[in-house]
Amino acid sequence: MAAMQEELGALLAVMPDERRVRVAGRDFWVGHLQGQSVVAVLSRIGKVAAATTAAVLLERFGVRAIVFTGVAGGLAPGVRVGDVVVASRLLQHDLDASPIFPRYEVPLTGHARFATDTAISDSLAAVAEGLLRDPVALLGQQVVDDFGLHAPRLHRGLVVSGDRFIARAADSEALRHDLPDALACEMEGAAVAQVCHDFRVPFAAVRTISDRADDQAHTDFLRFVSAVASRYSLALMEGWLAGLSGADARAT
Repeated sequence: MAAMQEELGALLAVMPDERRVRVAGRDFWVGHLQGQSVVAVLSRIGKVAAATTAAVLLERFGVRAIVFTGVAGGLAPGVRVGDVVVASRLLQHDLDASPIFPRYEVPLTGHARFATDTAISDSLAAVAEGLLRDPVALLGQQVVDDFGLHAPRLHRGLVVSGDRFIARAADSEALRHDLPDALACEMEGAAVAQVCHDFRVPFAAVRTISDRADDQAHTDFLRFVSAVASRYSLALMEGWLAGLSGADARAT
């Protein structure tokens, strides 16, 4: 799953046999990648859109796991543009049903932070570490220079989601104050994590940091998504799926 067409386009371009199935106003691309059966879909932006898409993936297509990929804004110190964040937990930063329930807790679930699948997250992190050792090999020298991506890093931890594009320094500072362990913010992941929790299906999320969620968040955003994040998303998905194919071959 990805939220924007620019994040998904590179992946669709290398699926050799994709077949489009239209459900709930969305195009689900059914096919194969790295020897694995996959469904690729553009969720659209925001928590409701992402939750709807996840429910269709699980109910209509019976997927065994969901991985969300795309971009996020960096929050924690040291989480910089071009870094990759693999989520260990996700939380809705704009959910507050207090005083009936604790702030951030999803009512009637007892959960505020939804854990991702450890095995999938570990695999994605291993692939990301390999990619980040040599960003020029994947992106080219010009892109690396233009965006200053000379020493990108991998981070693992809390990612927070909300139905706002955080693009003011005051807003990102407020998130850091209230959720000091949050690494990055985006607009979909926690909703998908909640749906997958309800269905008891593994979920993982990996995000490329496109901005620092401040007053410069809009600068060259779409170019970054196309030139950097989409290439990372493709390489991450191919690397993870190739690992699954290798494991399947060894098992037989």
